[in-house]
Amino acid sequence: MAEAAARPAGRGAKAAPSLLYLVKRTELAVRARLDEVLKPSGLTALQYTALTVLERHAGLTAAQLARDSFVTAQSMADMVRTLESRGYVVRRPNPANRRELLIALTDLGHRLLADYERPVRDIERRMTDGLTDDDAARLRRTLDHAWRRLS
Repeated sequence: MAEAAARPAGRGAKAAPSLLYLVKRTELAVRARLDEVLKPSGLTALQYTALTVLERHAGLTAAQLARDSFVTAQSMADMVRTLESRGYVVRRPNPANRRELLIALTDLGHRLLADYERPVRDIERRMTDGLTDDDAARLRRTLDHAWRRLS
């Protein structure tokens, strides 16, 4: 026992995974489940995320959408072209600044999100299965707090 106490932490002793590792591992698992659920639609998890951002905030610029969807401006430009060609979004000039294009969901985009609302909610339910409603709400607040502190 004294030998274990003398051994430096991390050598032979199993340290708990870092919080950053656990968050990333969870994010990758969520993304994999989303990709599975969305496969029939041909959408990626990132495209779905962008559409849900537009559902909450209609009429965003590509730069705003990129920021809120966690992708680079270049990736978003490609994504918007793809989503527009599939009929899920439309770009229109901003009445306040005609050089700027605002992106919004089309009726088809709204229908697509409605079609996937339940399966996506099931992923969240699966993720929080075994937690009380209070624990799930606390997790939501804690993750939001962590994001705000780092943003």
